[in-house]
Amino acid sequence: MKPNQDNGHEQKGPEGTIPAGRVTLQGELIIPTKARGIVLFAHGSGSSRHSPRNQQVARTLRQAGLGTLLFDLLTAEEEEQDMRTRQLRFDISLLAARLVDATSWITGRSETQHLHIGYFGSSTGAAAALTAAAQLGEKIGAVVSRGGRPDLAGAGLPEVKAATLLMVGERDTAVIGLNEQAFAKLRCVKELKIIPRATHLFEEPGTLEEVARLATEWFDRKLQT
Repeated sequence: MKPNQDNGHEQKGPEGTIPAGRVTLQGELIIPTKARGIVLFAHGSGSSRHSPRNQQVARTLRQAGLGTLLFDLLTAEEEEQDMRTRQLRFDISLLAARLVDATSWITGRSETQHLHIGYFGSSTGAAAALTAAAQLGEKIGAVVSRGGRPDLAGAGLPEVKAATLLMVGERDTAVIGLNEQAFAKLRCVKELKIIPRATHLFEEPGTLEEVARLATEWFDRKLQT
């Protein structure tokens, strides 16, 4: 893997392929020097590892000394199918299984197997993150949801052991209610943050920066090595 530079931090492995059952997923793995943990991103409906919002959050995490893995939960063929049917993005079991596979890939690599693991999920990816965290138990130290649908994790919510932070935009009223329902079912260390002035995509000035700041603080506290 070739190192590159990101705000003065040496990085490793910008691109990689992740085995997931019978398919291979495309990912971007970047590990700052002396990383204290790693955050795997589960993107939301119709998105990919190239999501500018998740990329911005990932840069902030790396500046704080956390590694990041952004990867596509679906193959190119599956994404094409999903654009027509919009079904796979709501297949939480499939998305969670892909996240579990990516976690196994991370724990099997010599340069990352020692790092404590967190998940960052958005939209339906938040449900996938919580479902995977429920399955993996103590292996996952923290989960952060941005404008997510944690309610879709259903029966898995009370089983989550990872410290969980749910963030929703103040103007995203429908999703606030769904997050409140999911929050009530969580039995782990948890917080629900309403981001002032923000709508669902956090496009308002300063709102995504606030998400990145809060996520970084959460992971920094909960992924202690």
